[in-house]
Amino acid sequence: MLKGKVIIAGAGPGDPELITLKALRYIQVADVIIVDRLVSHGLLTDNIKAGAVILHVGKRGRSDESTSQQAINELLVEHALQNKLVLRLKGGDISFFSNILDELKTLIDHNIPYEIIPGVTAGSGAAAYAGIPLTARGYSTSVRFLTCYDPESISSNLWNELAATTDTLVFYMSTGVMATVVSKLLSNNISLDKELVVIEQATTPKQRVHVFKLTEFVGAVKEFGSPSMVIIGRVVGLHASFKWKENSKSSGSYFEPIKNNLISTN
Repeated sequence: MLKGKVIIAGAGPGDPELITLKALRYIQVADVIIVDRLVSHGLLTDNIKAGAVILHVGKRGRSDESTSQQAINELLVEHALQNKLVLRLKGGDISFFSNILDELKTLIDHNIPYEIIPGVTAGSGAAAYAGIPLTARGYSTSVRFLTCYDPESISSNLWNELAATTDTLVFYMSTGVMATVVSKLLSNNISLDKELVVIEQATTPKQRVHVFKLTEFVGAVKEFGSPSMVIIGRVVGLHASFKWKENSKSSGSYFEPIKNNLISTN
């Protein structure tokens, strides 16, 4: 049986110009592109070759419309075994809080060759577009990338460590529980010279940046657009001096709605 190849690549956090040259080259030559929701629509419409098939496999936390990982795995195998070049295109970087492990295991089980191409992760992209150096000298020497689905499952020792650390804390997919996170950090005596920033739809024309004092966040908390990144640390205070991108004055989502019917386009 002839076998194609699967390319697993990160498309960056939203701005289509943040994609790597290598990933862009594969967009231009792939036979099949299996794409997440958080990928700039323009990347595909402007660069795919004639006859390429685009399959939308959007995911969103707590949404019944999300495509199952099993369905995505089956698509990778189905098209690769037809001797096609398959591009699995994910938002951000493929190694940060994605299901790449499931997909790699599937490819290994079927002896399908593959490549892994990194991308700009949402944490570093959001920080850069908000003018926040994550490890600015004199402010922080380390950064932690975290996600927090269930704050109550985190041990008291870890909360104490997170509150005491001088590391910059970058939270993915956690805005819905951030009020609880902040309350936990405050109860563990986090330094009040640290601030919190929420960056909505980072690197896109819809980007909005909201800076809070930790003691003010819980009372001021509101719904934030998806996707949103949260950064906590002393470096957040640098935003006021080094912001270079103004907040969007328009509402709405930059990204396409979830498409869960595996639509083939082009």
